[in-house]
Amino acid sequence: MKNILLLLRPQQWIKNGFVFIPLFFGGRLLHPSDALSSLITFLAFCFAASSVYCFNDIIDVEADRRHPVKQLRPIASGSVSIFAAYVLMALMLLGAGIWLVLLPQHQGETAAVIGFYFVLNMAYCSYLKQYAIVDVCIVAFGFVLRIIAGGVATHIILSNWLVLMTFLLALFLSFAKRRDDVLRMNETGEAPRRNTGRYNLTFINQAITITGGVTLVCYIMYTVSPEVVSRFNTSHLYLTSIFVLVGLLRYIQLTVVDQKSGDPTKVILHDHFMQAIVVLWLLAFLIIIYTPTSIE
Repeated sequence: MKNILLLLRPQQWIKNGFVFIPLFFGGRLLHPSDALSSLITFLAFCFAASSVYCFNDIIDVEADRRHPVKQLRPIASGSVSIFAAYVLMALMLLGAGIWLVLLPQHQGETAAVIGFYFVLNMAYCSYLKQYAIVDVCIVAFGFVLRIIAGGVATHIILSNWLVLMTFLLALFLSFAKRRDDVLRMNETGEAPRRNTGRYNLTFINQAITITGGVTLVCYIMYTVSPEVVSRFNTSHLYLTSIFVLVGLLRYIQLTVVDQKSGDPTKVILHDHFMQAIVVLWLLAFLIIIYTPTSIE
């Protein structure tokens, strides 16, 4: 059971929390039917993502066996056979389909989004991840598909600024994670990925700075956009930008100054400062959009 869980990587399911973004930013957090639809979509995405993880480890099994850390993965170590991994992959994909059937509305549209995510990641695992820049763009687009699925399932129209901000934030996090690979390559002389040699610290650091800055600008533009001000009947959302700024700076500090892993899952789960920033941002946003105010 332990090896199966390692293969499915449930700790990575936190990424699928992006499915709830339309619900949260749409001001529909307290609507039971929309909350249920978002939860079911989240679970469907978790199962689909785990199916992708199985396929990825099957494709990379030979490379993983030569890697000092990845050789401990269930398939690479021989703890789980390739046949069993394929069976598990199919079961998780079937599970995603079952969850989608339980959606009270928009099953077909939501299934199409998750299906496209699955097919795109099959192509990514098989071929596309060897191309630098293309790889991080596909990873980032996967997060956009998550919020699109959340919006489709709840019939919440997404702001263009919100979609763009999600893509840029995911791109920022992806570059920070690639920084780990470059550091490991510089230390050991071996590239963790086939395209790691196409990156270097100078490029990665500049990419992190650019995407982080543009993400902040997009967030501010979102909070002051007429559409959002009208939807929430408040012009105070820009105040939450301070938490976004501090969060981005903290993330850069962890990866660039402290040389810690840029894996967003590890950062969120282990860094208490970042956890506090996220909680404070959530509270501030909730107070502003769910407390009756007037436009000033």
